[in-house]
Amino acid sequence: MKKTDYSMLIDFYEFTMANGYFESDHRDRTVYFDLFFRDIPDNGGYAIMAGLESVVDFLENLSFSEADIDYLRSRGIFSEDFLAYLADFRFTGDVHAVPEGTVVFPREPLLTIRATAVEAQLIETYLLLAVNHQSRIATKASRVKHAAGKNRILIEMGARRAHGVSSANLGARAAYIGGADTTSNTLSDRLYGIPAAGTMAHSWVQMFEDEYAAFKHYAELYPDMCTFLVDTYDTLKSGIPNAIRAIKEVLVPKGVKNYAIRIDSGDLTYLSKKARNMLDEAGLENCRIVASNALDEYIIRALLTQGAPIDIFGVGERLITAKSDPVFGGVYKLVATEEEGAIVPKIKISDNPDKITIPHFKKLYRIYDEQGSAAADLLTVHDETIDTKKPLTIFDPVHTWKKTTFTDYSVKSLLQPIFKNGKRVYELPDITAIKEYCQKEMDSLWEEVKRFDYPHQYYVDLSEKLWNIREELIRRHAED
Repeated sequence: MKKTDYSMLIDFYEFTMANGYFESDHRDRTVYFDLFFRDIPDNGGYAIMAGLESVVDFLENLSFSEADIDYLRSRGIFSEDFLAYLADFRFTGDVHAVPEGTVVFPREPLLTIRATAVEAQLIETYLLLAVNHQSRIATKASRVKHAAGKNRILIEMGARRAHGVSSANLGARAAYIGGADTTSNTLSDRLYGIPAAGTMAHSWVQMFEDEYAAFKHYAELYPDMCTFLVDTYDTLKSGIPNAIRAIKEVLVPKGVKNYAIRIDSGDLTYLSKKARNMLDEAGLENCRIVASNALDEYIIRALLTQGAPIDIFGVGERLITAKSDPVFGGVYKLVATEEEGAIVPKIKISDNPDKITIPHFKKLYRIYDEQGSAAADLLTVHDETIDTKKPLTIFDPVHTWKKTTFTDYSVKSLLQPIFKNGKRVYELPDITAIKEYCQKEMDSLWEEVKRFDYPHQYYVDLSEKLWNIREELIRRHAED
């Protein structure tokens, strides 16, 4: 398929700043930027990292065409030397990133960029776009799947309500990483290998002389993937009885055992309970029940709490748009520069304490307790290491008297090298491996972190060295 060129998907002020850096002493200055987020959407306890594959593709293919250069020249504000630089542009920096599917938390660098100031500035918009959107959808899908439970199937079916083509396709990919089992979007199957599946629409039922004829014909055409939409006319009086008849007359004689009914309107708890009774009385205990209609994690949790015997959930608009809290809120901030080969930490100060950045080129460690559960994350300066043979004491970076000491523990470094001097050094895993990794990540969390209401706070602490550097920078700037 023809690939879309996103090279000019850059906020205009990034071009003006890059031109300014190029025309000043900052042209070749090496800088470090972190991409991170401040708050977990939906007041949740965790988020899921996604979008790295899009970032890799963008950086590997970032270049500017003659038409791009002509457009920039037409604005009349960019130097010819800068435009000549862009004409030969290739990304030459380093990238460290948290792998897709990783459980992540506020203030942690999901991406760290080391590059010239010009390069680092030009890539900001796309990196934020890719990570913000896909991480948001993956996080929402994870919550919906957690509500449904591992033994029930989640279908992502929101393409027709997505905010554009890429939102539909990349949203389906992110949803699959986060927990969706399949998608209604055929193109996302073709592009990313996500299994596409579907049932029928009400229009199919309406096209035939009666409901039974519609069901019978569909069963004859697709005996091995048959789900009957039973609420076109009357779910209990006609839809389910006609589905039962089609199953018994067409599918059972063929030995088919995999079939379902779908309810897309009405009181899903009441109708699914009635449907289950009718199917069981007809000897179709293995017939599964699919429910759809503006579902999300809260509605699914309520349905299951009320005893709805639903096996499969089709979730559309509220997943693909993350309707309840649609913005992930990732930001991209300068955290260090290089001066004569030395890394110099930089900090952004704000009247809002939550917006004061964590400076320096950093490492991110996950600490696991003796049961193998994720217990806390620790940010350190890049040159620090953790000796797991020794006790490890961490402290809350705000309420510093709150301390925890680990004696029987293990750690994992989360930030992985992706690019080195512009060359990719990371093998991108396939979508199935990412999804399986994400599930393992979820399994490592305490259940208290995963609950929807007032989740347990997962701590992201700073090493003593990093905390001291941050406090010194805050003090220094306060005195200026």
